[in-house]
Amino acid sequence: MRNKSITSGSIWKNMLTFFFALLLGAFFQQLYNTIDAIIVGRAVGSDALGAVGGSAAMVVNLFLGFFLGLSSGATVVISQFYGAGKREEIDKAVHTAIALSIAGGAVITAIGVLISPWLISVMKTPVEQAEAGTMYLRIFFLGMIPNLIYNMGAGILRAVGDSRRPLIVLIISCIVNILLDIIFVVGFGLGRMGDVYGVAGVAVATILCQLISAAIIIFILVRSDDSYRLDIRKIRFDAIMLSKIIKIGIPAGFQTTTYTLSNTLIQVSINSLGKDVASAWAAYGKVDVLFWMTIGSLGTVATTFAGQNYGAGKYDRVRKSTRQALAIATVITIPLSIFFCVFGNILLGIFVVDKNVIDIGVQMIYYLAPFYITYVCVEIFAGVLRGMGDAFIPMMITLFGICVLRVIWILFVFPMHRTVEMIEMSYRVTWCTTSAMFLVYYLIYINMKGIKNEKARGENDWKRAHKL
Repeated sequence: MRNKSITSGSIWKNMLTFFFALLLGAFFQQLYNTIDAIIVGRAVGSDALGAVGGSAAMVVNLFLGFFLGLSSGATVVISQFYGAGKREEIDKAVHTAIALSIAGGAVITAIGVLISPWLISVMKTPVEQAEAGTMYLRIFFLGMIPNLIYNMGAGILRAVGDSRRPLIVLIISCIVNILLDIIFVVGFGLGRMGDVYGVAGVAVATILCQLISAAIIIFILVRSDDSYRLDIRKIRFDAIMLSKIIKIGIPAGFQTTTYTLSNTLIQVSINSLGKDVASAWAAYGKVDVLFWMTIGSLGTVATTFAGQNYGAGKYDRVRKSTRQALAIATVITIPLSIFFCVFGNILLGIFVVDKNVIDIGVQMIYYLAPFYITYVCVEIFAGVLRGMGDAFIPMMITLFGICVLRVIWILFVFPMHRTVEMIEMSYRVTWCTTSAMFLVYYLIYINMKGIKNEKARGENDWKRAHKL
């Protein structure tokens, strides 16, 4: 029953196979976001683009980020049970996870539709974008149940080592979404009817696409003949399993949310330095998203490999998976950082033409790209620890090392020297600090839990047997 490519065989080869499927999925998601922005910006207008990509996008990220963190709890629990070959527990976890998606989606829909106008207002959205932003949020929230079902279902498949079918569904989703955007906004002429109608067309296209994705994922799970098969009639909460999922998922969801909030504070500080700096930061964000897609995918790989091998009791493979994930991340990150530094001006030129903005963006790349390597430990160690079922301490480390420390820096250090370099320094400091904390905690954790290599465990077992 187990995915043998994860619990046996070459670790690095199977890691790379899993990783590239995840990275390709992230690429298609980013491609959709880019094309979607082009369609909205050109066929509707800049205010419509601001309505969809500004305050509304921040609200969507906050809600979705929390639930995706929560769903990672189900991914970890299922991967551990799958590695251990516990069919009954897998069955309960899968049906509880889908029930959580439905219930969570219903709650978010009800709350989101009700408070959308308030959310748009409290974020000080420009008046020209407020009505369209509210419309987009309300329609988007109506599609939360299929959205969460898709994300949870894809997480279940990845938990058992299947990265191919979620990728296929994501590609279909992206293509359908782009086509529906064109049909509603351009074909039906909603883009010419004003910002509110144009944005409504984009939002309807999005939730229809999510409905299709959810239906495909449910179909895959229902038709499966493995232990993670879904039976619609059995979708319900199992109290013990829900507790296990929440124990891991709540810290991860909270971590994602606070991360987003701290980045919002960074954006406010960037905006205070003028439009050129803000434009350069936005363009730089379009470039360095490649690194974040890469490291995020590797973090998911680390979680899945650690989870299944930990569940199977193959602790030596957990340690090896950690080392090889770090090695793969390093081998990819260093050339990527060099590539950014060498071709930064060309990459930035894809998004902006103003030379001053490009020069500022190049400075940002020079200042931050060489330090990407320090963030590798954060993502890999957090993924491995979460895969072994420890989510609370990694959340606290990230909360302090990344979020709290960054907020303190922006509130107290940045005002003493208001330059973009001082904002950038907050990333260097927080990445290095958090990496060091994760390394120390990881070493403590594996020793505390007795997750030693096979040779060491064999020697200890022999000594205990002979009472030495």
